[in-house]
Amino acid sequence: DGVGVGPAGGCLLPPPPAGGRLPTAQPASSSGEASLLRQLVSLYNATGVETVQLEAISKDGTRVPYFLTRRQGVTNVPTLMYAYGGFGIPVLPAYLANVGVAWLERGGAYVEANIRGGGEFGPAWSNTARKAGRLKAYEDLEAVADDLSHQGLVAPDRLGLFGRSNGGLLVGNMLARSPHRFGALVGEVPLLDMRIYHRLLAGASWIAEYGDPDDPPDWEHLRQMSPYHMMDPSRSEPFLRKPPVLFTTSTRDDRVHPGHARKMVCRLQTIPWSPGPQDIGGAYLYESPEGGHSGATSIAARAFLRTLEYEFLWKCLSAGE
Repeated sequence: DGVGVGPAGGCLLPPPPAGGRLPTAQPASSSGEASLLRQLVSLYNATGVETVQLEAISKDGTRVPYFLTRRQGVTNVPTLMYAYGGFGIPVLPAYLANVGVAWLERGGAYVEANIRGGGEFGPAWSNTARKAGRLKAYEDLEAVADDLSHQGLVAPDRLGLFGRSNGGLLVGNMLARSPHRFGALVGEVPLLDMRIYHRLLAGASWIAEYGDPDDPPDWEHLRQMSPYHMMDPSRSEPFLRKPPVLFTTSTRDDRVHPGHARKMVCRLQTIPWSPGPQDIGGAYLYESPEGGHSGATSIAARAFLRTLEYEFLWKCLSAGE
């Protein structure tokens, strides 16, 4: 039951005995195999769950690793993908109780994609996807989605994407660039309008990551990754099939202005939208009156928000079951 979404971080140790000495670790068995000493308390039923590391090939030939966690042998179940791809922040395997309870126990699968922009493989991996190179992060994620499909692990209509903050920008780009690759999307406290992001709240501090919209050369690449502009309903070409999308934000977010999510949903609601699974179609907005950039002020509020997001995704991705 200690198996979860990657290795558990740390150990739950008992208090030291009188005298302050910890008990001596027992040696490995005579067969040379490792033996379990301690483990975290199980927070969900992980029986039969395995985590494997796979690789996708991005558009420029770069190998992009990702982790897939599922019950052994299952395929084409509702699959939730998470990625970030920015600011040198790594996405690492961890024991995630909320994913275990809300997704894995229900029979779903979970994917973490180590796309460029993150810090998984050092500064070069991160710097490649800064400013004009930002599209490489999105190409990496598209490659992971395609690899899951080509290997027969999950069909596009069963693949969901979740991202928050910079990851919400990732969600917006997938909605605009690759709606055919996903069955549903959720973006939490998302960054979506790259033309004015630097004038809102903490946005000016991110110019080194994204570029300066007031600088014409920078705007040339920023407009290619600004979901609000990419989903302009006045475009002459027709939009592709669009999966249901939920954006969540907080009125009191002091980093990413809630206006990003508000105006994006307003724009999306002017675009014709085909009914999705279980008649869940279109764009939705949930705005919490409190919570700052975390989106919630308490454990109960966080649980409510996660339940809302996971239930939305599960209903969209499990249609027909």
